[in-house]
Amino acid sequence: MVSSVLCRCVASPPPDAAAAASSSASSPASVDPCGGAVCGGPDHRLRLWSLFQTLDVNRDGGLCVNDLAVGLRRLGLHRTEGELRKIVQAGDKDLDGQLDFEEFVHYLQDHEKKLRLVFKSLDKKNDGRIDAQEIMQSLRDLGVKISEQQAEKILKSMDKNGTMTIDWNEWRDYHLLHPVENIPEIILYWKHSTIFDVGENLTVPDEFTMEERQTGMWWRHLVAGGGAGAVSRTCTAPLDRLKVLMQVHASRSNNMCIVGGFTQMIREGGTKSLWRGNGINVLKIAPESAIKFMAYEQIKRLVGSDQETLRIHERLVAGSLAGAIAQSSIYPMEVLKTRMALRKTGQYSGMLDCARKILAREGIAAFYKGYVPNMLGIIPYAGIDLAVYETLKNAWLQRYAVNSADPGVFVLLACGTMSSTCGQLASYPLALVRTRMQAQASIEGAPEVTMSSLFRQILRTEGAFGLYRGLAPNFMKVIPAVSISYVVYENLKITLGVQSR
Repeated sequence: MVSSVLCRCVASPPPDAAAAASSSASSPASVDPCGGAVCGGPDHRLRLWSLFQTLDVNRDGGLCVNDLAVGLRRLGLHRTEGELRKIVQAGDKDLDGQLDFEEFVHYLQDHEKKLRLVFKSLDKKNDGRIDAQEIMQSLRDLGVKISEQQAEKILKSMDKNGTMTIDWNEWRDYHLLHPVENIPEIILYWKHSTIFDVGENLTVPDEFTMEERQTGMWWRHLVAGGGAGAVSRTCTAPLDRLKVLMQVHASRSNNMCIVGGFTQMIREGGTKSLWRGNGINVLKIAPESAIKFMAYEQIKRLVGSDQETLRIHERLVAGSLAGAIAQSSIYPMEVLKTRMALRKTGQYSGMLDCARKILAREGIAAFYKGYVPNMLGIIPYAGIDLAVYETLKNAWLQRYAVNSADPGVFVLLACGTMSSTCGQLASYPLALVRTRMQAQASIEGAPEVTMSSLFRQILRTEGAFGLYRGLAPNFMKVIPAVSISYVVYENLKITLGVQSR
């Protein structure tokens, strides 16, 4: 039905479509009779214009939800209003509530690219056709077991010529005008907040496919991610402690360098002191990850749907709110981590002793020092990390993905490293102010330091550079942290029985 419309040439394409096709369509040898929606043949744009005209039932030059509903129904394709709204939202670049011809073409081309990736990944025999056995194998890889009869039922819904196999045209025609924003194959391969741990858990949570949620694979991923984070943070703890010391103590008069900082730590407390504060930093991974994931899933139900993946801006909203809830829940542990990292030898006998002394001397409010800049830092960190990662991911998918959505280890590591680095750079001044506020012990009668007064003081005494003290060791730990967490994550996945695709 869709392919027949796409193959029918019309005499009145828009000027740009006619110009694009005139040179090739004028020659009989260049006529492409195949019937492909986005096949790239000489009549490609004419066929898209024909489909656009068929769907544009009120002839106003734009496709709204109602146009798509009526037009697709005429073609025998039935979509829900929610699905049609997602199609319009996905392609509506100028936000006028409808798709003009250029937006329609761009949406179809981008969507077809993703569909081809999925088709290639399902085509295990690489013969250009998908049969029941290949569907069963692909779903088994996702942790879902179905019978051969169920696989054949899936086939029959797409098989137009009765061969009990699906070729590319049948696959494309069935799915082309169906909204898919995050194809499961892409979700599986492009997780990064679960895999990479750079010491700051402010990223937007990863999406999990419906199959992963239903089969319980999601908690195995989270456990593997938590274990990877613990190892990664422990290995890079000396750099993290040096960063905290430089954020709090470095100034124009006390210019602390990396070598000097390490020497000072070892001289004061020995080699073991390099890991001060790491215990609480590792302990907070589990509650923070669990609360964040549960909050994210609940917020998704309010923002979108618990069965559909969210668009980027919805993920940012849901992820930022989930991050704020998780950070609020474990924030006293953040304060303890800073105080433990800055402690002198013999000052505290352990985490509980540190907590007791802070509570006795400064009160419960001390456990929420720096809370405001910490909450404000979530939005630039999560937003920029997500935006950069999605941009890099989509650029790779558009240019280099041919047979699979799998980017490979090095591309994944590079994208994760660049996105987290950009996120940290954007939120670093807020992180520095937060750390200084956490470190400042409350003295009875002394005025309470506020975020704005601390910003002004740093700018006045140290200049803008003062807001980036400790940035060097922070960036030095990113690449080893990402690499270590990835290797440990992959090994823990095997131990926990997660399919490695």
